[in-house]
Amino acid sequence: MAGVSLVVEGKVALVTGGSRGIGAETVRLFAAAGARVVFSYRQAKEQAHALMAECGGPTRCIGIEQELSTPKEGWGLVGAAVRAFGRLDVLVANHGVWPAEDVPIELMTEDQWRRTVAVNLDSVFGLVQAAVTQMELQGPSPKGADGSKGHIVLISSTAGQRGEANHADYAVTKGALISLTKSLSSELAPRGIRVNCVAPGWVATEMSASTLDDPELGAKISAGIPVGRVATAREIAGPVLFLCTPLAGFISGEILNVNGGAVLVG
Repeated sequence: MAGVSLVVEGKVALVTGGSRGIGAETVRLFAAAGARVVFSYRQAKEQAHALMAECGGPTRCIGIEQELSTPKEGWGLVGAAVRAFGRLDVLVANHGVWPAEDVPIELMTEDQWRRTVAVNLDSVFGLVQAAVTQMELQGPSPKGADGSKGHIVLISSTAGQRGEANHADYAVTKGALISLTKSLSSELAPRGIRVNCVAPGWVATEMSASTLDDPELGAKISAGIPVGRVATAREIAGPVLFLCTPLAGFISGEILNVNGGAVLVG
């Protein structure tokens, strides 16, 4: 009996924030599953170049240095991905900022609020607009066994579902992505574009390292997760890939919680 594998052979995927953490693992998995991958990065040039080489070089994987804080920049990145590989079948909006310092709402600056909203939400608006326009223009992937025109996966967070004290800016943007997922699914599923969301909890990445490495805080966080530990980046990337395969062809508008059960325990 033949095994079952997650395959996206012949498709082109764009992964934002792809040089490190969850994004880099997502790039690796999509490349291993047969996709050509474009990913964006902002500062981690050395890691980006190493990841490109690891995943097959410029004919298979391209990293693009791109700020993402406006809709226009989102449009620009999608355009660059299409110029690189001729089409776009998958968008994974993974980039984002999480200001690590606790800031009570009465002390949060307008600059912090606007920066978080710009990166985590405004740029996603532009990315989605551009991706949907391209997917509608090009039609179904020639190798799309599920008959879809494309897949969009937005990366949210448990903070978007239950809030996060002293990080209201971040929680608001991640909650908005959940609402955006549901709205886009209702709008785009009849047109052949599947939109879903993955909502991680705590993940061992560079962004969270300063908090998780604190002996007291790290232990407290792990104790609050039913499985008893934080996730690896690959454990988030795997479900993202799954949602873009024919095995997930009947899933649309789903908020897939990948958090070790943490969202259920407050």
